[in-house]
Amino acid sequence: MPPQGRRQKRNCAVAIAIEVVRRIDALFEIERAINGKSAAERVETRQKQSRPLVEDLHAYLREQVLRLSRGHDLVKAINYILKRWPAFTLFLDDGRVCLSNNAAERGLRGIALGRKSWLFCGSDRGGDRAAAMYSLIITCKMNRVDPQAWLADVLSRIADHSAHRLDELAPWNWTPEAPVNSAQAA
Repeated sequence: MPPQGRRQKRNCAVAIAIEVVRRIDALFEIERAINGKSAAERVETRQKQSRPLVEDLHAYLREQVLRLSRGHDLVKAINYILKRWPAFTLFLDDGRVCLSNNAAERGLRGIALGRKSWLFCGSDRGGDRAAAMYSLIITCKMNRVDPQAWLADVLSRIADHSAHRLDELAPWNWTPEAPVNSAQAA
């Protein structure tokens, strides 16, 4: 292919990438406007404002895949998001879900920084247990619960707690048990 033809294809791919970024930025602008609102308010706004933009983006991406060669890096990136479209669009129907995963990545940053220290896991089962604990700790932090206080309280109560009411001990439902006053107990 002559250099001019390659340049035209490259310019086409750049224009497509810029347009995709522009459309995604419009979604983030909506998210900035509803930041801090209730989950119900966020879903309502997303249904009215974001859903049409997401549907247009989906159609645009499908069209652009047909314009470029299959092996093009931009086509690979577009196919990546198209294959994960239900996960990408989950935020439209659930006000608790963020458009980006920045909060989750910030929560995992401490784990990534200390990954050499986590070699103690030693086995897949140890790694599974560590992952479960990290998930619980981050869940506590996201629900503004002190992880150490939550874990200590739950461990002291769980043996006598009804199995049908275990959801009460989840970090998002947890309320600490009132300490027993030793003068009242006597």
